[in-house]
Amino acid sequence: MSLTPRESDYVRKAKAAALEVLVHNMHGPYRGLPRTAGWGYPEPYTRDLMIATLGILASGHKKLIASTRRVLESLAKNQTRLGHIPSLVHDSEDRGASDTTPLFLLAVGIFRRVMNQPDFLEDAVRKSLTWMDYQSVEDRVIVPQLPTSDWRDEQWVLGYGLFVNTVVYSYLRCFGLHEKADFLQNLMNRFTVKAEVKQRHVHEGLVLPSKPYYALYSYKVHRSERFDLLGNSIALLSGLASPTRANNLITWIEEETTSMRKHGELAVDLPPNFFPYIYPSDPDWMPRYKRFNQPGEYHNGGIWPFVCGFYIAGVVAAGKQKLAEQKLLALTDLITPAVNEKLPYGFNEWCYARDGQPAGQDWQTWSAAMYLYAATCVESGKALFFDDFRIAPNTNQTKKSNGG
Repeated sequence: MSLTPRESDYVRKAKAAALEVLVHNMHGPYRGLPRTAGWGYPEPYTRDLMIATLGILASGHKKLIASTRRVLESLAKNQTRLGHIPSLVHDSEDRGASDTTPLFLLAVGIFRRVMNQPDFLEDAVRKSLTWMDYQSVEDRVIVPQLPTSDWRDEQWVLGYGLFVNTVVYSYLRCFGLHEKADFLQNLMNRFTVKAEVKQRHVHEGLVLPSKPYYALYSYKVHRSERFDLLGNSIALLSGLASPTRANNLITWIEEETTSMRKHGELAVDLPPNFFPYIYPSDPDWMPRYKRFNQPGEYHNGGIWPFVCGFYIAGVVAAGKQKLAEQKLLALTDLITPAVNEKLPYGFNEWCYARDGQPAGQDWQTWSAAMYLYAATCVESGKALFFDDFRIAPNTNQTKKSNGG
């Protein structure tokens, strides 16, 4: 790492603060399970805690890792009869999310590898893998979703969403299910359907003609060409994107966000979670966006620290170490201010794109965890955990596995 001593100290102090946040949030009011944020969000939200697993495992903190084990075991106990993972760790009846089961599988898969426990939660894993098999409406691995069923509870993503399928691809690689992963990669790397009528036996993909990034979603003749930072970052991190596509994608992101800063649409040196922003005059504007999703805010282009953590790790995976260091310093700047001005660090839920001011809850668990993960990736020069199961370019590794 080529940070100056002053910059390294800046990152070190932020990492220590992130650990403080995670330890503070380790016990909440719901069966002693972790909180999703320091004061707001006392509930143990599944997707937040599954994503936080990356930073917790990267930290090596024994008590936090023990807490994560308990979360995973609780989810296995509250898994539905058919294998679906609930949206709240403690509530088996809170169902319907498209991303909780894939995230559970990825978290367990990585936990197994780090802890050297290849049979951890085997029964639950098998049930969830079966559940995911049946989620593919075309019986072709790729899975669709209903709007607002993933982490974006105020944004319309219909059909084959990029984010959910990058997580599916990642857990398939993690479990050694390479034939399915290869098949999904092939499907996702097809072009979206542009014709008004979808021809028989023509299967839509998520690649956009003349653009280096993957579509937000695609389903039959419908698609969105707006940019999803989280889904594309996991494509970088997991190896779904080829080295050429990864390089072009990162170059495009940096060029576009530079232009956005010049035009007053972006105040910081980090990409929004989603752009171009949706405006009321656009055909994909929804009435609820007026209240929750104004341009440059929340899911409509807000800057989410946890998503930026994935982007930084993806930049490391692409071999762009200097850029990753630059973005880590920008993320350190971003997570410092808080809504509660008495706090030395905010680790907020999200920030306004046009001025970088913190919003949502302070001390958000996944914001702190993904800062730790990103910082550790930059320091090591490795895409932690994902490097262990990424498939090298120009190989055709299609071994079968029992899911262990």
